[in-house]
Amino acid sequence: MSKNQHVVPHDNQWAVKGEGNSKATAIYSTQNEAIERAKEIAQNQQSELLIHGRNGQIRERNSYGNDPFPPKG
Repeated sequence: MSKNQHVVPHDNQWAVKGEGNSKATAIYSTQNEAIERAKEIAQNQQSELLIHGRNGQIRERNSYGNDPFPPKG
C-alpha cells in the first residue's frame, strides 16, 4: 500500500514521514536532503510528496503515479 510522503519541520531539522505514521522515516539537517529522500520513496510507491514549510503549511505537492487527471495530449 502506498503512503503519501510528507517533508515536515522536526525540531531544527527536517523529517520525512509516511502519511499516518507516528515516527519519522528519516531526519535530515536540510530540507533539500529530506525532499530528495521523500521523492525517492514517493516515486517507488507511486504516491504523493507533500512539502511543508517551517510554519507547517503545505507549500508544494508532487504526484508520482496515481494522478486522477492525467494530462491530455
